[in-house]
Amino acid sequence: MAVPRQVAGSGALATSGMESILQALKLLLSPGASDSSSLQITKHDVLLATLSSNLSALEDKLLKDPHWKQLKLLRDEIASQAEWPQNSADVTWSFTCQALLLLLCLKETMIRLAADFNPGKPDPRTPEAAPALSPDTLSISQQKTVQSALQFVVTLGVCPYLMPGVGVPLRCRTEFGAVVQDVVCLSAPPDATCRLFTSCRVLLSVAGHTSLRSLVFCCHFGDIAAGLCQLGFCPTKRKPLKPEEEVLTEEERTFSREALRDILDQVYQPLAVRELLLLQGGPPQSHADEKTPVRRRVPAWLRRLCGQLLSERLMRPSGVQAVVRGILEGAGAGAAGGSDAEAAAADWKKCDLIAQILASCPQQSLSPEDYYRGLCPQILDLFHFQDKLTARQFQRVATTTFITLSRERPQLAAKFLLEPVLAPLHRCLNVAEIPASEMAPGTILVTEEELSRCIEDVFKVYVVGNEPLTVLVDSLLPVLGVLFSLYCFTRQSVSHIRSLCQEILLWILGKLERKKAIASLKGFAGLDKSVSPLPSLCEFRAAPQGGIMITVKETICDEDEDEALYQKVSSEQCQAEHLGDLLSHCQECGLAGDFFIFCLQELTHVAMEDEAELNTKRFSGRRVLELEQHQTRVEDQGRKLLVLQLLAVLCERMSEQIFTNITQVVDFVAATLQRACASLAHQAESTVESQTLSMSMGLVAVMLGGAVQLKSGDFAVLKQLLPLLEKVSSVYPDPVIQELAVDLRITISTHGAFSTDAVSVAARSTLSRKGPEGKTKEQPQTSHEKNTDESDLKQQQSHEKSRQTGLKSHAPPIPPEVGGPRTTTNQKSGSITTDQLQEVLLSAYDPQIPMRAAALRTLSCWIEQREAKALEMQEKLLEIFLENLEHEDTFVYLSAIQGVTLLSDAYPEKILLGLLAQYDGGKDKRTPETRMKVGEVLMRAVRALGDMVSKYREPLIHTFLRGARDPDCAHRASSLSNLGEVCQRLDFLLGSVVQEVTACLIAVAKTDHEVQVRRAAIHVIVLLFRGLSQKATEAHTTGLLRFWKIDRIMRNPAVQLCARIP
Repeated sequence: MAVPRQVAGSGALATSGMESILQALKLLLSPGASDSSSLQITKHDVLLATLSSNLSALEDKLLKDPHWKQLKLLRDEIASQAEWPQNSADVTWSFTCQALLLLLCLKETMIRLAADFNPGKPDPRTPEAAPALSPDTLSISQQKTVQSALQFVVTLGVCPYLMPGVGVPLRCRTEFGAVVQDVVCLSAPPDATCRLFTSCRVLLSVAGHTSLRSLVFCCHFGDIAAGLCQLGFCPTKRKPLKPEEEVLTEEERTFSREALRDILDQVYQPLAVRELLLLQGGPPQSHADEKTPVRRRVPAWLRRLCGQLLSERLMRPSGVQAVVRGILEGAGAGAAGGSDAEAAAADWKKCDLIAQILASCPQQSLSPEDYYRGLCPQILDLFHFQDKLTARQFQRVATTTFITLSRERPQLAAKFLLEPVLAPLHRCLNVAEIPASEMAPGTILVTEEELSRCIEDVFKVYVVGNEPLTVLVDSLLPVLGVLFSLYCFTRQSVSHIRSLCQEILLWILGKLERKKAIASLKGFAGLDKSVSPLPSLCEFRAAPQGGIMITVKETICDEDEDEALYQKVSSEQCQAEHLGDLLSHCQECGLAGDFFIFCLQELTHVAMEDEAELNTKRFSGRRVLELEQHQTRVEDQGRKLLVLQLLAVLCERMSEQIFTNITQVVDFVAATLQRACASLAHQAESTVESQTLSMSMGLVAVMLGGAVQLKSGDFAVLKQLLPLLEKVSSVYPDPVIQELAVDLRITISTHGAFSTDAVSVAARSTLSRKGPEGKTKEQPQTSHEKNTDESDLKQQQSHEKSRQTGLKSHAPPIPPEVGGPRTTTNQKSGSITTDQLQEVLLSAYDPQIPMRAAALRTLSCWIEQREAKALEMQEKLLEIFLENLEHEDTFVYLSAIQGVTLLSDAYPEKILLGLLAQYDGGKDKRTPETRMKVGEVLMRAVRALGDMVSKYREPLIHTFLRGARDPDCAHRASSLSNLGEVCQRLDFLLGSVVQEVTACLIAVAKTDHEVQVRRAAIHVIVLLFRGLSQKATEAHTTGLLRFWKIDRIMRNPAVQLCARIP
């Protein structure tokens, strides 16, 4: 059954052309004319008649047409060399043989034409002309003819002879396929297996030509592969008694096996994977619809064979991509993403299926470790595709595979997946293991690409995968300190990985146990040394391409010790602020509240320290023990400062919803009571502020008074306060506090069954000081009330901070008579009397801070409500507000700022110009701090003006430009910052002053000696570049191009980072 050899030296082959062969194929494949007059004729008869008619027509043409004489000689020559039977009683097989002979003639002709082709040298006079085509090139119409012939060969010569369950049956394909299956006569010689072997072998021979290979394998690879599987691997039922009884010899079976592996290696690998999956079959189909043909179950030997071949495809180089593409493209995703790529990527079932395939170790693998060693790098490569549609599919598959492998084989996943992903971060922590010769200052430890890829991969695995597996969480814990340091560095300027770092940190903090999460936060704040931050030998730097890299830090000279100390202090302060920003996203889960309570408990330990011991002896440094004790005291002092700094940041960043359950509220009250008892025990006089203590006890009274629906479990939590309340009632000197502590103990002990009037009064007093929560639901909260509530919160924060730092504040609670704007909010315009106005004006000069602040808030409320009597005294009110701007208490000057803002909104023509004079020319009368507060008032007024700010464009810009030349560096920086915001509010329509602004910014950025001022100038430049349109950029090219040169002039690294315009 050998395929005929190439005809060498044949004159027929030399003279016959492709055209006559293709015409013969068309004649053989032409549809026949059916006899419509007979109603008894069937589709089977029509098909057989057409095949017989076409065969006769082809023979007549070859015999009678002189132009086809050479083709007949060539066909006869090839047929004589063929060792397979060509004549049969079965018309379908005779038709198949003639088609195979013509395809072999076409192949031989194309080979000879290509060998004789000599294109010659190209004409240099027409270099744009296309090169001459090879004579064996097929046109589009000729390719269609060849494809039709191949389809007939496969349909008549391959598919009918496949065993049940091997490949897709003809009946399940088309109606014509069902007809073909019925007309094939399997009883006529030659045998079905012989026919299948002949068809597959001749098709493989035809595919040996490059131009014909794609036509053969593009549409018919699956059927040919199915035939070769059956021929080479199907087990025989019995051994034949005689050699002549063998249908296939062992050499032919070996040929089939080798041919199958050859074509699997030659074709597009995703196509091979897809066809093998189809051959392997899926789960058994249901028989719900009797009309639909049901595919037979795939034989066991074929399932095992396809599984083995798929495993071989998988373990080849880029085998993972081939498997993924084969499954996804088979689902309709397309070769390069395709129109259905998003639908395929969104189908989690397919991703889970691929993940299970990849994570399952094949049986023929030597060991699981060897398999995953070769597989895991390919899985990581799936994360890094650039094409968007393909990347979405591959990343989802990679994430699912990552999670599946981590769940089923955690040790191997940690070794081959997690370690490579986190390697750049571990490299920073293991700097001590790097030889000193490779640690020269400025050496790049982690490149920009490595760090960006690491953070992106961690985000895709941890956050997108969102599976808190133990191996994943444990692997991320050692590098959390480095991640937080990187997050803090990204907050200094624009960075594409800032949001990724934040999401990773929020994810791990949310998935950790609460104790571990608090320990991690302590490490971020510098209170726990078990969390390793970025080593002191390393530092983050801005990379040339806009990313971040990690390098060896430059050595600090002795002269720069002050600068190093300043950098250390400012870095700790920035870390605390960034930690507060991070925790502001963790309020709903309760983590922020728990960490706030931890800080309060640490503050209690600070209060319990005996400060006298630190000043008993002067430190001499002569003894080792004394040196160690001194070092311990210094570390304790640093820890206390960190705690105070954290509390200050948390009080500023957190909202009133920081506590999410009663347990946290009780812990907060317990920390406050413990601190009160500790202060009383270690100091001669009572320095505990009565407001803080009464507020915490008032919270308990509010809960017990019915504001919260308490359950029996809640009273069990409240009982933790009983020992502390008993201690307060016995040691606190104020009898009112003592009585309230006793009453609270009784109410908690009786589960609210008995409650005294003191508890009710404390609850009402606390609710009257709350913000919108203390109002009835029918009263809407105005914008002014919202602002005053924020002022209330800031006043409490200010008092808390002052008490934490040891400052005394004897301000009594705000009396109900002057309780701020809440006493006048519901009053209609014109309802205030002259006496009320005079009383409030006098209270604005009261030495008591709460009385003064409440009066300022009341005046602000009247201005907002346009009270006629108050607006008649606008100059007096402006004077009062400006005087209170110089007050050192936060609550007072914030209330004054609010009042001046409302005045300028009501009378911008008069008030705004006066404020500009105060900001610009009042430097001899006002302190720098007051001028900064006036600047804040101006910015609030500008925001309130909205589009009307353009009317005051020139006075505002000129004032801030003059401020940029002020001797005070803080005022210069503030002026530049205000200038940037004014430009934003003007929508960057600067008009004729744009040249003045650009000249000022360039001069400051080049010549100013202070870093913060140069940073402010660079910040305004960045705002201008972002806000100016393309036309504006073209119009001011001369001025704007000078901005780009500033990046080369700046020497400070932070300024250089800010100066890089994306």
